[in-house]
Amino acid sequence: MLNALWSSATGMYAQQLNLDVVSNNIANVNTTGFKKNRIDFQDLLYQNLKTAGTPNAVGLQNPVGIQVGLGAKVVSTAKVFTQGAIEQTGNVLDIAIEGDGFFQVLYPTGETVYTRDGSFKINRDGQIVTADGLYLQPEITIPSEATQINIGMDGTVSVILAGETTPTEIGRIELVKFVNPAGLISIGKNLYKQSDASGDPIVGFPGESGLGTLAQGFLERSNVDVVEEMVNLIIIQRAYEVNSKSIQTADEILRIATTLRR
Repeated sequence: MLNALWSSATGMYAQQLNLDVVSNNIANVNTTGFKKNRIDFQDLLYQNLKTAGTPNAVGLQNPVGIQVGLGAKVVSTAKVFTQGAIEQTGNVLDIAIEGDGFFQVLYPTGETVYTRDGSFKINRDGQIVTADGLYLQPEITIPSEATQINIGMDGTVSVILAGETTPTEIGRIELVKFVNPAGLISIGKNLYKQSDASGDPIVGFPGESGLGTLAQGFLERSNVDVVEEMVNLIIIQRAYEVNSKSIQTADEILRIATTLRR
């Protein structure tokens, strides 16, 4: 009977973590470039009271055994990198990635980190940066005399300078992709960091080597489906209630057993 108590407790703890994941998804429903998390469960070890295939008392083979499970656990929370909705903003420095890939930005520690958030800005030196001032890599500087900025689908950045009509190319945006993007480490602020599980970044230009293309004046919204997450909330609540009911039932049976009289 004690196994039922502990098994149900593991189920309640797993659903508590599930609620944390779903709540974070809902909280980021309007976060640019956000990718939702999915939680994965595994069953725990089993008590083998009788092993399948062993001979029984009359010398015949038991076709099935007796196994009692000991609960469930959370094994992973993986990012789901499906494409979010593309929304037009009209801002010349808003860039959406249509397809696979990440922008590269320089972190204060000197390492390169990655993002799907294309809401870029220009700092006082004319450099393209994120909302937190992190430099886009490779660095691109917009001349102060530029009157128009054009960013092509292939990442080519060109400007029209004052008094001129012919565009001048000033750089090209690069993207990276990973063999296992779900292995990237989320560090907040719409940023990801490389890990051993993600593999090394594969650098290329937009539209080449399986990388997505760029759309100027657009942003990729969160890929969180509110209706789906609301359904998940209901499922979590019911699963938590059922596990708590199992604990109550096991406790009631224990109470009956301890009050038996000779």
